[in-house]
Amino acid sequence: NTILMKKLILLFVSFAMVMSAQAQASHKFLQKQIRKHQDCKCVTITQHNGDAMLYGNSQWEETGCPVEFSRMLFDLSEKNSEIRDIHLSELGRWVIIYGNNELSYDLMYESLKHKIRECQEDQEIITTVTFNDSGNWIVVTKDDFSASSDELLDWLEDGREKYGQLWTACVTEDAAVAVYELGFKYYGKVPRDLKNALRACKSDVYTVKISGKEWFFKCTDGHSSYHL
Repeated sequence: NTILMKKLILLFVSFAMVMSAQAQASHKFLQKQIRKHQDCKCVTITQHNGDAMLYGNSQWEETGCPVEFSRMLFDLSEKNSEIRDIHLSELGRWVIIYGNNELSYDLMYESLKHKIRECQEDQEIITTVTFNDSGNWIVVTKDDFSASSDELLDWLEDGREKYGQLWTACVTEDAAVAVYELGFKYYGKVPRDLKNALRACKSDVYTVKISGKEWFFKCTDGHSSYHL
């Protein structure tokens, strides 16, 4: 039993090291692609489930992402559909915002799917959909926002009262960032260097992504900043 336990521990440690190495390699891939194309309008970052970046109108690069997610990006690129935003969770949930307020997603929460359909039926232009694997989600439209719980809504509403219109947000398992017209709100383990970079940004931030200590944001003036 002791020998078996030691083998299981070694197996777990080896698996964790491999996953960590894959995550690090993935982020290096993302860095390389951003520098190669000298154009990146959005990314999605995970610790163990792959990364992807968007550039141009419908171009993309990815590594280690779920097959259906990559296939959808390929199909949209072949049709030259504008891909506007992407989000991927550690357990493989994903969403792609593209075209004229169209969305494709997989493994999505029913409450979030209902909200997306409701926004589309009401012709509310969806700009951000972000979620984690614990059931928390935020949908941002050009005029309003929705969230998975009253607590999260209250948190966002407090920010709107202080800083004006909500432009974008990002939710992970242990952190949240909300970007407003005149400021930012943070919850949980948000990297300090991201806070400093956002504070120093001289233009409007339209997308922000975080995963652990890694982050990316892009401004309307074309400036992007990241730590990957």
